[in-house]
Amino acid sequence: MMGNKPLSHLPLIAGWREEMRSAWLYRQLALIEPEQRVAVLFQRLGNEADAQAAHWAEHAASSGHPVPKFKADQRLRLVAAMARRLGPRKLRPMLAAMKIRGLSAYDHALPGHAMPVSLDQIGARHRGLGGGNLRAAIFGMNDGLVSNASLILGVIGAHANNATVLTTGVAGLLAGALSMAAGEYVSVRSQREMFEYQIGLEAKELEEYPEAEAEELALIYATRGIPLEQARTMALKLVADPKVALNVLAREELGLNPDDLGSPVGAAVFSFLAFSVGALVPMMPFLFGAELPQAATIGTALAALGLFATGAAIGLFTGRNLLIGGLRMLAIGGGAGAITYAIGSLIGGAAG
Repeated sequence: MMGNKPLSHLPLIAGWREEMRSAWLYRQLALIEPEQRVAVLFQRLGNEADAQAAHWAEHAASSGHPVPKFKADQRLRLVAAMARRLGPRKLRPMLAAMKIRGLSAYDHALPGHAMPVSLDQIGARHRGLGGGNLRAAIFGMNDGLVSNASLILGVIGAHANNATVLTTGVAGLLAGALSMAAGEYVSVRSQREMFEYQIGLEAKELEEYPEAEAEELALIYATRGIPLEQARTMALKLVADPKVALNVLAREELGLNPDDLGSPVGAAVFSFLAFSVGALVPMMPFLFGAELPQAATIGTALAALGLFATGAAIGLFTGRNLLIGGLRMLAIGGGAGAITYAIGSLIGGAAG
C-alpha cells in the first residue's frame, strides 16, 4: 500500500504520465523543428501519444484511480528549452531517453536509396561492414601514443633523468588507460541502461496496444516517402511478431541499434589494452635500458612510426588517402610533442 491507494494502480498512472510527457514534448518539438516533414511527424506522434495516454487514463479510472492533472516538470521544460536553442537534431540521444520516437526520420532515405520491403531488410542500413573493435583499437592506440609520447617529451625537455622519464611514462600509461577504461565503461553502461529501459517501455506498449505502435511506425515510414496505407500494411506485418517488432521499434522509433551495444566490462578492458599498447611505444627504449639522449632519439623515432601507421590505418575507415592520413597524424602528433617539449624546456630552465 502507498497512502490509501493499492500498488496495482501505479503502472497505469506511470503509463499515462509517460505518454503525457511524450505528447507535451512532441508538441514543443513540432513547433521548432525546421524540417517540415519531421515537424509533421512529431505532431502526429504527439496525437498518438495523447490517444495512448487516454488509454491508460481509462484503465486507471475503471480501477477507481483517476489520473491527476498533468503538469510539465522541470526536466521536460529544460529539454524543450535546449531544443529551442540547439535544435532537436542535436539532442537526439537526450530525446530518445525522453521517450521521443521517430528520431530515425533524420536518417531519411536519399534519392535512389530503396526503402525496406521485407523483414530481413529492416535495419540493414544500420549494419556496417564490421571492424568496430578494430576501429576502436586503432583510435585507442593512437590516443595512447600521442598523449604518452608528448608527456615523455615534456619531461625530457625539462632535463629529467632516465628514472624520472620512465616513471612519468608508466604513470601516464596507467592514468590514461584507466581513464579511457572508466570512460568507456560508463559510456557503454549508460547506453545499455537507456536502451534496456526504453525497450522495456516498448515491450509493454506493444503488448498493451500493438495497433497504436504499428501506427507510429507507419508514420515514420510515411515521412520517408512511403504512401501511408502501404506503410501501415508494412508496419502491421512487422509488429505481428513481437520479437521482430521490438527490434524494428528499437531501430526505427528509438534510433537505437541493438547490434552496437557491447559489454561495459569488455569495452573497458579493450580500451585499457589499446591505450596501453600505444603508450608503450615511446617507452620501449627506456624499458630496455637505453640511456638518454639515445633513448629519447629511439623513442621519438618509434613514436613517429607509430603515428604514421595509425594515421594510415585511420584512413581505411575514413576513405582518405593512406599516405596523406599517415602524414597528417604524424604532423599532429609531432606538433603536440614539440609543444610539450618546448614547455618542458621552459619550465626546466625556470626551475633550474
